[in-house]
Amino acid sequence: MLGGLGAAGLPGAASASEPARNYLVFYTDGHRATAERAAEAAGGTIQGRDDKLGYLVVRASDPEKIGADPSVVGVTLDRPIGKTAGAPVTSGARHAEHVRSVPGGDPLSGRQWDMKMIGATPTGSYAKARGSHKVLVGVIDTGVDGKHPDIAPNFNRALSRNFVVDEPTDENGKPLDGPCEHKGCKDPADVDDDGHGTHVASTIGSPINGIGVSGVAPDVSLVNLRAGTDSGFFFLKPTMDALEYAADVGVDVVNMSFFVDPWAFNCANNASDTNRERLEQRAILEGMRRAVKYARAHGVTLVTAIGNEGLDLGKVKNDTSSPDFPKGSEKKRSVDNTCLSVPAELDGVISVSSVGPGGQKASYSDYGVEQTDIAAPGGDMFDGGTGLKGASREILAAVPENVLRAKGLVDAAGTPKTSSVIRDCHDGKCAYYQYLEGTSMAAPHVTGVAALIIGRFGKPGKGGLQMDPAQVERMLYATATPKGCPAPRTYRYGTGESQVCEGPTAKNGFFGHGLVDAARAATVAP
Repeated sequence: MLGGLGAAGLPGAASASEPARNYLVFYTDGHRATAERAAEAAGGTIQGRDDKLGYLVVRASDPEKIGADPSVVGVTLDRPIGKTAGAPVTSGARHAEHVRSVPGGDPLSGRQWDMKMIGATPTGSYAKARGSHKVLVGVIDTGVDGKHPDIAPNFNRALSRNFVVDEPTDENGKPLDGPCEHKGCKDPADVDDDGHGTHVASTIGSPINGIGVSGVAPDVSLVNLRAGTDSGFFFLKPTMDALEYAADVGVDVVNMSFFVDPWAFNCANNASDTNRERLEQRAILEGMRRAVKYARAHGVTLVTAIGNEGLDLGKVKNDTSSPDFPKGSEKKRSVDNTCLSVPAELDGVISVSSVGPGGQKASYSDYGVEQTDIAAPGGDMFDGGTGLKGASREILAAVPENVLRAKGLVDAAGTPKTSSVIRDCHDGKCAYYQYLEGTSMAAPHVTGVAALIIGRFGKPGKGGLQMDPAQVERMLYATATPKGCPAPRTYRYGTGESQVCEGPTAKNGFFGHGLVDAARAATVAP
């Protein structure tokens, strides 16, 4: 993932003049009525409820009073709580060299070292399995540009949804998403004003169509399940809504290249936090756990990026970046291994670490013997041992033209102003591509391979095909290329930092069960 996902925190202390706001109130199993009475006794008004995930939407001014009732697990503002986890290349000085196309591949396939690394090539997995339009791949992100020439052929417009409303400013009046472009500040389901979600979707399933790049599973259906605002921030409720919807309509596998914040690490009982902060973190933990459990129970395989702070997630002692929304809310606090990064450390999700073109774990990628499930190429600007230069060491995938224009990365005529952006034109049609790096870029490679597995072994079901997520997970690990810790285990990067890899080749903190392998997944016997 790109980085943490920003989020709005609850104020540290209650105020008699505090205005009423909407809160998500999670109740214990079977105690909805009790929680409703507690909310009303605290002066709250019930605005809505979700019986599938077990929470109420309550308008109230004293969330702590509601949270004091034993029937209530956690309480959080229905506000933005996350931002995407990957960072674009912005420096034009980072040179991307010219590379020839791969025979039988798309025009820019020669630049896709990542696909070669995992065997997603014309002589590899493409020759055996390309996925199926019956396989529905959900992308929970900032949106997907459904009109992009290298997305449109596989874009499932009928099922795509936008679960979020953009916010022009944050709660302090500072610019957030900018002026609303559409009625009600809600973008259509084929729009991505950030670019992150389109890049992810492209890696998963750009078709082999004679333009640009090819995805890991070039024949699947891509479903936009947008939960991120234009500025890359996420709301807890839209994220849960996206997971619930995916389960209900028969989506087979979902990519989650984001982190839910405002807390980099969510602690249920941290002495460093106020009571209200603890209530918020409990709500985030409980809400996402329930959404993940619901999705898996309905046949959805869940893949997530592990994170981009270069941390051993099992040994984090301090957190100085939380809460990170609104800006300036951060504080220093002690944390331990009971404090979780969400969704990466939740049970039921496949957490993906990132490797560079040389095959070593990228320095920015989080890791941990308990946390890392599998590795995939995510790019590494500092991996200089392969002959690739600059941005070419990162992952190339589709990007919306409107995003490039808004960021000033192309001129008025549409010509790229930086070598990190590539324009590919054929038969009067042009499309744009951008180099990015991050665990956000690694996760969709695993999502794509999961889609190949489902396409081969899934049975007819809701939405098209269906396959037990536990079986998909087992096959992902069984077909991965085993990759042991480096020798010595303390690996020193060119940046000067050192990280320690723990665990055996079969399952270790850097690479989990190994490097995802599309070619093996395309040929393995059931």
